[in-house]
Amino acid sequence: MADIIHPNEEEVKSQLGEMVRQSVEDTLNAMLDAEADEITQAHKYERTDQRADTRAGHYNRRLATKAGEATLRIPKLRTLPFETAIIERYRRREESVKEALIEMYLAGVSVRRIEDISEALWGAKVSPF
Repeated sequence: MADIIHPNEEEVKSQLGEMVRQSVEDTLNAMLDAEADEITQAHKYERTDQRADTRAGHYNRRLATKAGEATLRIPKLRTLPFETAIIERYRRREESVKEALIEMYLAGVSVRRIEDISEALWGAKVSPF
């Protein structure tokens, strides 16, 4: 008789969730790099006569998404300002996350419970305030 494999469902869900979160993070970072390329009119390390500016590294910024907390690598430019269209300035959470927090608060869920729920759902404690 053949051995039956019983996967650990919680581990599979956890790994799938991490894969989705990583995919969202990678996609957002690729979009930010593409925006920086468009502003500078050149790719990273590319030398052209049309180049408008050069890169000056990046800084990390966290963003709470439905898939979990993503770390964005926001490009810095030497002379031009980097204004991204992907995410509003100072925004720390995706709109759907904000709406879920508001609905929980209006439903009478305690602030402490909202923090616990947000940590379970998105991997980080998020206060509704």
